[in-house]
Amino acid sequence: MPNSVNAGLEVSAGPEVNKVVLAYSGGLDTSVILQWLRDNYDCDVVTFTADLGQGEELEPARAKALKMGVPEDQIYIEDVREEFVRDFVFPMFRANTIYEGEYLLGTSIARPLIAKRLVEIAAETNADAISHGATGKGNDQVRFELGAYALAPDIRVIAPWREWDLGGRETLLAYAAERNIPIDKTRGNKSPFSTDANLLHISYEGGPLENPWTEPPSEMWRWSVSPEAAPNEGTYIELTYRKGDIVAIDGVDMTPADVLTKLNQIGGANGIGRLDIVENRFVGMKSRGAYETPGGTIMMRGHRAIESITLDREAAHLKDEMMPRYAKLIYNGFWFAPERLMLQSAIDLSQAHVNGVVRLKLYKGNVCVVGRKSDESLFDEAIATFEEDDGAYDQADAEGFIKLNALRLRNLARKRGGFG
Repeated sequence: MPNSVNAGLEVSAGPEVNKVVLAYSGGLDTSVILQWLRDNYDCDVVTFTADLGQGEELEPARAKALKMGVPEDQIYIEDVREEFVRDFVFPMFRANTIYEGEYLLGTSIARPLIAKRLVEIAAETNADAISHGATGKGNDQVRFELGAYALAPDIRVIAPWREWDLGGRETLLAYAAERNIPIDKTRGNKSPFSTDANLLHISYEGGPLENPWTEPPSEMWRWSVSPEAAPNEGTYIELTYRKGDIVAIDGVDMTPADVLTKLNQIGGANGIGRLDIVENRFVGMKSRGAYETPGGTIMMRGHRAIESITLDREAAHLKDEMMPRYAKLIYNGFWFAPERLMLQSAIDLSQAHVNGVVRLKLYKGNVCVVGRKSDESLFDEAIATFEEDDGAYDQADAEGFIKLNALRLRNLARKRGGFG
């Protein structure tokens, strides 16, 4: 028997572990981890599976856990879609958050919620540790663990991919076969991509995407039609905002999760939200990924539009200056850090008057703002007009304003002979 099928490397020293809460999907990796924890720590395992809107049936995870001997009352499968959108996605979008100019942070923002529930369940079940299936190369290990330690500083975290010597799919399958772990051993029509989905997005990594020159195959995309195949007529929608959050679509009140579900459907049908990027991971490497974020793409455009008429100029500019730092904190796993909470307080304060309606036109991958209105709009037609303004704005005042702003430039030119 090759070494890679053995129980794994000797576990790290530490207090005895009697019970572990495992973030569990029911797939190959986490099913092997479930048994590996038993083999190496001689412990009971509680499983936690979160319904984040990934669009997959989660009951097979329960059936798999039962087959592997996990007691029914130690299997947690929870619908957290409303909490996810209300308490994590919406606050992030109030900041117009984008990482490295493109990424809408669909995977990043789901991890703190999972970490939160892992430590809560650990407390409820008197578990000694939590465990996850994130690899030692990625960002998710950092996000899960920073989130867990921020909420439960003395929690023990077991990360099998950093401890065992099981290297890849074949060795995992061999380990599963040796221990009678129920696994679908054939790929069949299984996608060659590593995917992660929730209500905000679906991500694709690995396979042909590991060559950044290779175009993503058309059959890879799941949530959206190609822009070329989208309808030849534009789709109009109206988003109603209250304190920076969408509360209705086309006049119909909706919960946060229903808002994002509906926008995903409308956006996907119009070819909205496809993205292909190379991002800089927190652990130091570059990674190429493809993403579908139809609803989030619409939300981003709509929110900036309603802010454009309801936010003071300097408040809006200050938000834009803070946003890259805020995005980096989320990407790197610092959702529960004091600096993120401090920024969030300022962002939420800015949204007090971000109320109104935005009208959008969706057309072949594009989101166009075609109207915005608010009872709290700062847009003053009497001042902004190109026609007669009846004295609302004295254009002669601009001369002094310009000269005051030019004073240092004129002085510099006189003293040093001009620019440079």
